[in-house]
Amino acid sequence: MSDPYQKLAGVYDRFVEPVNRGVRRYVFRLFPPESGKRVLEVGCGTGTNLMFYRQKENVLCGLDLSPAMLKQARAKLENTAFLQQGDALHMPYRDGTFDVVLAMLTLHEMPERIREGVMAEMVRVTKKGGRLLVTDYRAGHLRFPRGWLYRLIILFFEIAAGREHFRNYRSFLRHKGLPELLRKQPVRIEREKIIAAGNLHILALRKG
Repeated sequence: MSDPYQKLAGVYDRFVEPVNRGVRRYVFRLFPPESGKRVLEVGCGTGTNLMFYRQKENVLCGLDLSPAMLKQARAKLENTAFLQQGDALHMPYRDGTFDVVLAMLTLHEMPERIREGVMAEMVRVTKKGGRLLVTDYRAGHLRFPRGWLYRLIILFFEIAAGREHFRNYRSFLRHKGLPELLRKQPVRIEREKIIAAGNLHILALRKG
């Protein structure tokens, strides 16, 4: 299978990371990293999010489908994280392995047919009483004019990522984003925040 990030991985942090940095600031303000936890990031990309958990002496794992992105993450995290190439629909972890599971701007990239299954897998590998921190695009009212300006910027990046990526993004919004994916899962919302003038939805969840 071809890697859609083969060409992008080497420059991802230079061009995309400045946009993600502001999102990450809100995410970790809502749900600050704690110490002594087993942490998994689904769709870990170049590993920047896991670096914040490394500072707190956690056991870190990352899963990503892209070999090119994992190569960047391994260079960044060295031997401080267990990074695996793998399919998030069939995660190579036992039930209840992790205290914290992250997915930041990841689920919208996936084909519609697997999203619900991936969400269920994320819940499965989270300990009872553990937390999930999920951030993704939001379907709903946008504040004018900033919300529409941000939406144009988002559209630029989503279109630039390729036809399939853009199709998945549109499908994600058409199906009402995160709330619909969580509807059948045994989790409750602890905290949430809508940012980027209505474009992004951050959820801190607790597994029941």
